[in-house]
Amino acid sequence: MTSSPDITTRIRHAGPPLGIVATIFVVLFLAGLYPVTGLGGNPVFPGPGESIDVISAFFQTRPSAVLFCAALQFGAAIPLGIFTATVVSRLRFLGVRAAGTEIAFFGGLATALNMMASSSVLWTMSYPGIAQEPALLQALYRLTFALGGPGFSVPFGLLMAGVSVTAGFNKLLPKWIVILGLVLAVVGELSWLDILFPRALLLIPLTRFPGFVWLIAAGFALPNTVDRERGATK
Repeated sequence: MTSSPDITTRIRHAGPPLGIVATIFVVLFLAGLYPVTGLGGNPVFPGPGESIDVISAFFQTRPSAVLFCAALQFGAAIPLGIFTATVVSRLRFLGVRAAGTEIAFFGGLATALNMMASSSVLWTMSYPGIAQEPALLQALYRLTFALGGPGFSVPFGLLMAGVSVTAGFNKLLPKWIVILGLVLAVVGELSWLDILFPRALLLIPLTRFPGFVWLIAAGFALPNTVDRERGATK
């Protein structure tokens, strides 16, 4: 029996297509925003600086829009969770052995769970009688904003940081995607300041919407195959 040269085999990662999953998440998320913005009618979803009278008027006037928003936001959390689990599995498949993958998993899972919690509270606020109780409405509104505001942007930043750092060191993503992810991750972590300083509110959408671009780009760009060598004999 003589040995022959090693044979290179290309192996494909078994998992859903990351780019498509990320796109589904973004489409559902943005569709959920449509009914509560000016495009879907007036009044629009109140900001955290609005008075309780304005907040109450919105939820009394547009409960159907709130319900539709809550349903789509809840649904959007599912593909985000799938993306998180798949991207971590993909990085490990590509040979990444670093804490960054665990950080990404924690960040993505926390973002998805906070989205589900936030949309559940929002769904509760759409029910008759809730908007007529100012103290209860304000408490629920602050809770849903905390979960869906910094509760989204801070862990979402960890997801981007974990993937960008590990993929960057292993040259698995284009440099511009890595840099964008790291910049947005820093902005996301700083968005927790909104809890103390309302003027930091802008950091939340600056993390969220450019982050959607990063999510789709990273999903399509991350390799899903690896070459493995195995010895052969005859």
